[in-house]
Amino acid sequence: MPEAIATPGRLVPPVPLADAATPSSRRLLWHYRTNGLRAWPKAAYHDDLFVREMFGRTTVLLNRPDDIRHVLVENDGNYGRTRPGIRIIRPLLGMQGLFLATGDDWRRQRRSAAPAFAPRAVPGFARHSAEALAEALAELPADGGAGIELLAWFQGLALDVAGRALLSLPLRAQAPQIRAILDGYGRRYGKPGFLDFFLPLGFPGPRDLARRLFQRRWFRLVDSIIAAREKTQPTAAGGDLFDVLAAPDGSGPGRETLRSRVATFLVAGHETTAVTLFWTCWLLAQAPDWQERIATEAAMLDLGPDGAADAVTQLDATRAVVNEALRLYPPAFVIVRMAKGCDRLSSGAVTAGSVMMIAPWVLHRHRRLWDDPDAFAPQRFLPGAPPPDRFAFLPFGAGPRVCIGASLAMVEAVLATAALVRRYRLGLDGDGPPVQPVAIVTTQPDRRPGFRLDRR
Repeated sequence: MPEAIATPGRLVPPVPLADAATPSSRRLLWHYRTNGLRAWPKAAYHDDLFVREMFGRTTVLLNRPDDIRHVLVENDGNYGRTRPGIRIIRPLLGMQGLFLATGDDWRRQRRSAAPAFAPRAVPGFARHSAEALAEALAELPADGGAGIELLAWFQGLALDVAGRALLSLPLRAQAPQIRAILDGYGRRYGKPGFLDFFLPLGFPGPRDLARRLFQRRWFRLVDSIIAAREKTQPTAAGGDLFDVLAAPDGSGPGRETLRSRVATFLVAGHETTAVTLFWTCWLLAQAPDWQERIATEAAMLDLGPDGAADAVTQLDATRAVVNEALRLYPPAFVIVRMAKGCDRLSSGAVTAGSVMMIAPWVLHRHRRLWDDPDAFAPQRFLPGAPPPDRFAFLPFGAGPRVCIGASLAMVEAVLATAALVRRYRLGLDGDGPPVQPVAIVTTQPDRRPGFRLDRR
């Protein structure tokens, strides 16, 4: 397995690997707490099925697309979220939002929210993205510069787009406060602990008590955003997503439920998009030929609010680069489900209580599914290229719980990449160590490198 990938100017860092073929349960827990990408050894990138034990429970990593389809689509009702996953996510999103809701409540929410993300909503997404981009680009040095920290800029942009598109409320001014709270959670409480695996959800451990204190502070901020939205008229004639969240069944939900629903879309609506944009531009900074290709295709297009919807359909090279970044650095690096009952996959039987893992990080670099899987090769996703198997490329998941906001995320990422590269040539500052991917909640860089922006 290649340890590094040669690209113009720098080396992409090696794929993080487990330090043993079968690390102990405690060592695995350490990996999940510090960098989940180190949980898998070399064999995981070759085998269709990778099985091991963790604290006495069987965990199965699935790499065969047919098995993944079965778990996520054909028999998804047999596979639910795990206790550690719920414990880590519920302080951020609550239990009543679309991400953690279950059963009839989840179906009602999904059905109610779906029209806000239907294909007819894409022109609106493009307009909102272009409006937010215009303001965000004005914050960057007109003639470029060095040492520019783009991840924070992407986070502010993505929050602003989510606020405009879903709540009719620009959020760039609130972005630093929101990010400070969320980043603090990731550092302190977003890592699984030993008790997270064993305590029933109704029995809080010491870490859960700290998470509850965090949630109170976070939800106070969400309440202030809700209050601001309630004083604002929706920008769309037929209302926006907030109107759906506030009255999905014709009557307003309780405050706790509304808070959970808004928090879900705020966090999920910007976190993964921001890191996607970071990795996209980090890769492009090492691939000047692809930068020039994007700049050329974007040069004659109107990326402003009035032309963005048409432009996004013509940015083929840009979309290919974004998809390749999603393949190499998927923000959602693992999908974890627990089998409620026994089942059978093409590769064998599943016992009740087994933990099924689908890791886009591993799947997207699997030796049997991709040619030269460690190489940055956006041509894989250009029009006319053979498409990957639907269940070998899962940047947004699959099945009933596929990311509902995938269309917004792609529109925003494609437009932002095209606008930034059309204005600047991207480079990386200094000769420091390569940026390493670190996955805890999402796939983040281990440090925030300075970018060099040279005005075209």
